[in-house]
Amino acid sequence: MSELSESTRAKINDLVASDRVVVFMKGVRRSPQCGFSASVVELLDGWLDDYATVDVLADAELRDAIKAFSDWPTIPQIYVDGEFVGGADIVRELEDSGELAATLGAKPPEVPQLTITAAAAAQFKAAIEGSDIEDDDVLRLTIDGRFHNDLSIGARKGGDVQVESNGVQLVLDPRSARRAKGVVIDFVSSAEGAGFKIENPNEPPHVSELSVKELARRMKEGDLRLYDVRGEDEREIARIEGSVLLDADVADEIEKLPRDTPLYFHCHHGMRSLAAGQHFVGMGFTEVYNVAGGIDAWSQEVDASVARY
Repeated sequence: MSELSESTRAKINDLVASDRVVVFMKGVRRSPQCGFSASVVELLDGWLDDYATVDVLADAELRDAIKAFSDWPTIPQIYVDGEFVGGADIVRELEDSGELAATLGAKPPEVPQLTITAAAAAQFKAAIEGSDIEDDDVLRLTIDGRFHNDLSIGARKGGDVQVESNGVQLVLDPRSARRAKGVVIDFVSSAEGAGFKIENPNEPPHVSELSVKELARRMKEGDLRLYDVRGEDEREIARIEGSVLLDADVADEIEKLPRDTPLYFHCHHGMRSLAAGQHFVGMGFTEVYNVAGGIDAWSQEVDASVARY
């Protein structure tokens, strides 16, 4: 602590006090930028609806200062009620030992309102009746931190939350139960075949992929905010007319926009722009598009006069 200036120490103290649970991490809650930060977010999301994250990648001074402040050498770092808890390994140990919920002050999950349609119920009942599962086995729905779903049949576990709908009993682990309010499980048929369909209103916004042809169609219909996340050197070689270079000033302008403003991002092939889109989803924007294939696909499928490189 001695090497920290008073102003830096005060800044960190303010950040630590900004919420009951605060995570200093690489990236933000909805867009972690390293595996350790992502693992902590997944664990905390299972127990908490609200907590604060601080992106150390956005502030090089803070990235080093928080390590001195906590006397802990790695990122992420988790604080609860102003007290330092530890990093990713400590949080995982608390989860494995069953102590994480108590450490976070998390309340036991409520029994979620969940709907199994008549079509899905009929399929579940037929599968259970026609199998040789054990009498005490149950249908289980697991929803992970990225809102990926898994239906399985197996033994009950300690802490399971049980729900019933349309005569079908289903269990969820406590973290899945927190993510399951309003879930609808249906069984549908389509040209691709038949299967279960799970709709979850709690799933956070995500970056949508958009083809270059669809982008061209939308651009003809009117102005849209298309941001080029490449460097100035690449932009001098080739550019999509109407796009804007995403620099620091433009990023500041985007932050001031209403969170329902549609945002479009492109780069060379679509990877850098996906990361940029995830960043703005993490800031709360609800309609964010990544141009699949980037400007290279634009040159091949929309405008051959745009140079390829």
